[in-house]
Amino acid sequence: MAIDTTSDPSRLDTPRMSTRDKLVLFVLCAAQFMVALDFSVLNVALPVLGADLGMSQSTLQWAITAFALPSGGFLLLFGRVGDLYGRRRLFLTGLALFGAASLLATFAWDPASFLTGRALQGIGAAAIIPTGMSLLTTTFAEGPARDRALGISGTLLSLGFTVGMVAGGVLTDVLGWRSTMGVLALFALIVLPLAPGLLPESRAPERPRLDVPGAVTVTGGLLSVIYALSTAADRGFGHADVIATLATGLALLTAFALIEYRTEEPLVSLPMLRRPTVAWGNLGGLVTFSMMSTLVFVLTLYFEETLDLSAFRTGLIFGVAGVLSAVAGAYASKVIGRFGARRTLVGSLAGQGVLTGALLGLDTHAWSVWLATAAISLACVCHLGVIVSYGLTVTSGVPDAEQGLATGLVTSTQQVAITIGIPLLGVLATTSSDLLTGLHTVLAVETTVVLAAAVLVALGLRGRRTNAKAVPGAAEVEALDAR
Repeated sequence: MAIDTTSDPSRLDTPRMSTRDKLVLFVLCAAQFMVALDFSVLNVALPVLGADLGMSQSTLQWAITAFALPSGGFLLLFGRVGDLYGRRRLFLTGLALFGAASLLATFAWDPASFLTGRALQGIGAAAIIPTGMSLLTTTFAEGPARDRALGISGTLLSLGFTVGMVAGGVLTDVLGWRSTMGVLALFALIVLPLAPGLLPESRAPERPRLDVPGAVTVTGGLLSVIYALSTAADRGFGHADVIATLATGLALLTAFALIEYRTEEPLVSLPMLRRPTVAWGNLGGLVTFSMMSTLVFVLTLYFEETLDLSAFRTGLIFGVAGVLSAVAGAYASKVIGRFGARRTLVGSLAGQGVLTGALLGLDTHAWSVWLATAAISLACVCHLGVIVSYGLTVTSGVPDAEQGLATGLVTSTQQVAITIGIPLLGVLATTSSDLLTGLHTVLAVETTVVLAAAVLVALGLRGRRTNAKAVPGAAEVEALDAR
């Protein structure tokens, strides 16, 4: 049921948090920040890491994909397991595994040991992300309190990604690439002792059976599809292994859909997927994360190989983007309160697309550094706007018992997007006749995709708002826009 916030000005006021609420938010956001840091801290260290461990340029993307593959593949399963058997318990288990895996990656002696550590980090992250987000949304009531908490969380998520670029450059230059993994282990050691005494245990009021067939098919399907797309970066889409794995993944996902349609206690509620807020909000999230992660990847290669910048200077460029994102994050909830989640989502997507297009002016001249710094910084501000507004849109109106599922969908979208973006588009840059030509190709595709997504999301959500009573989720859009 939509709440008329416009008739109650007091709801527009930012709520005060108790000391305990602030500590809970700190623990949950610190864990999310740690995982976001993991996605980017290695980016600027990739050339050094590859030389040290003997990894070729074409296989360097596996340093990212080995983490993103399990974190994307297991998210839905772990989100539901947390709902049923305890979110705090799974959150703490994920933290412990993440910390241990970070230590393994820190002291890796060859590519196999390093990638094993990265994969175990991904499994830990798959437990941390959905349970942490659902703990946040069940701790803070829907309305201004949750809006503020999600705004802070979204800011730190974006900030963690960009801070990782700076930290990665500094740590690689000063202490070597291994320190980028060591700092993650340090984060886990700081957060893990604080969490048990602060986080409340939460689970579904009733404990239904776990949808095992659904869990097996969706996890296998996601893993197969992500693996196929990632392998295509090395072998091409025509290779037999890629075709077979992709076909297997699509078959498993089809079987998953059939299972969910027939089972009484599904892993994914099909009515939830029919909510316009869930469907179109997740489309916006899928596009913004896949395109931005690819943009950061190809720009890193461009800065260090075409312009011959050091890892430190590359990190500083992304650091400017991080600072602006942090400033924007402080005002994200106010922007959403002023314009509504739908308008913020659409406008931010459009801004990200336009600013990505501005990067088509990059060439080999030194002034390109200034163009890149300005455009990527403003694009990251828009990217943050999408993160906060789409997360708020998808989780709005969902009962507490299904928050793990809703946030699992949100975070699955994030992880799958980050995973497929680099192998699908990054390969255009790394396999082109020259890197600059490949960069321009990637930028042109990204600009088109992001702007098209902005149009689709605008039309998709607007079309449902006219019949709020008949369509699940449309009332939530109106409530968000009213705020």
